[in-house]
Amino acid sequence: MKKRKICVFTGSRADYGPLKPLIEAIAEDPSCQLQLLVSGSHLSPEFGLTYREIETDGFVIDEKVEILLSADTAGAIVKSTALGMIGFSDALERLSPDIIVILGDRFEALGCAYTAFVHHIPVAHISGGELTLGAIDDNIRHAITKFSSLHFVATQPYRKRVIQLGENPKYVHWVGELGLEKLRENLLDKKSFEASTGFVFGKKNILFTYHPETMNESRTREDIRILLELLAENRDFHILFTHSNADTGGRIVNRMIDEFVKQYPERSVVHSSLGRQRYLSALQFMDLVMGNSSSGLIEVPCFHIPTIDIGERQRGRIKAESVISVPMQKEAISDALNLAFSPSFRQSLPQFQNPYRKDDGIARTLSILKEIRLSELRYKGFCDYPFDPEQGACQ
Repeated sequence: MKKRKICVFTGSRADYGPLKPLIEAIAEDPSCQLQLLVSGSHLSPEFGLTYREIETDGFVIDEKVEILLSADTAGAIVKSTALGMIGFSDALERLSPDIIVILGDRFEALGCAYTAFVHHIPVAHISGGELTLGAIDDNIRHAITKFSSLHFVATQPYRKRVIQLGENPKYVHWVGELGLEKLRENLLDKKSFEASTGFVFGKKNILFTYHPETMNESRTREDIRILLELLAENRDFHILFTHSNADTGGRIVNRMIDEFVKQYPERSVVHSSLGRQRYLSALQFMDLVMGNSSSGLIEVPCFHIPTIDIGERQRGRIKAESVISVPMQKEAISDALNLAFSPSFRQSLPQFQNPYRKDDGIARTLSILKEIRLSELRYKGFCDYPFDPEQGACQ
């Protein structure tokens, strides 16, 4: 029996973590041949050469495509995307996969989705239908949806939105957030975590990740200044920083964080990337997560700690009640910190449900990937919304 060649694309730490359980499931299935196409910040020394984590996890990387330029301007992002499409084209010709899996909303993913589409390789898109109105990723995500023939979404409202974009409901599957199914496996204990990261726990411990708002990156320097000033004022705070990703303005954020850590080494540590195991291990022991990473909305609520979601980047996403969303204003953020540390709020945290959790999402996703007839995915119609099954097939 011929194995189905399922290629999984990963361009950064942001998509590898949620994809890892699915990658494991594909690798373990005897009817499938896993192919890994790795690119973006995974291959950059500045962002921690995180492709090594993939190899440490025991996976073979079939193709590496270097695309990042030594700048984070809008022009550099466009040129990196163009470089990616050239490299992805060569890689996909060599791999010749039956289907390719792409998660999320980043520029690397868009370049790969477009390239696969032109090569007539069906694209299975994970995490479509979401909104992040403060970032260009929002538009990129919807564009990837239109290059994709198969969709795996995290919530029912997101499924509705993908269908609203003209996608056939038959191929839009609600499977939950896949990365949540094996969230607590193989985590470090507190002593091992401290030894691995150099972080010293204090009275109040914060995990901080902040990315530029790419719809308004001119404010990046001032925004991160406000946040760091607030953290500096409270000496009880011990902060574990992770660097920003490869977005426009990300290097400004990273430089200012590095300067903060040099000034306050006794209560702050920075890592370009923690990797999935150390990041999830941190969530066991932290008092809260602060910044504007999507992880604060998706993974963090499973650990029953608060998230302070700052600014516009994640505006539009569905959020658990443990997520405190505030504008980029010092007083509002200070009030959110007081709420997050208040005994009454913390006592209520175990009651809050994570809207992204759904059982058996990995098994269902893999079953669809390996069993769907590829001939069904070769031609995409457009389905008017709301979809009326009595009208017959999509146009």
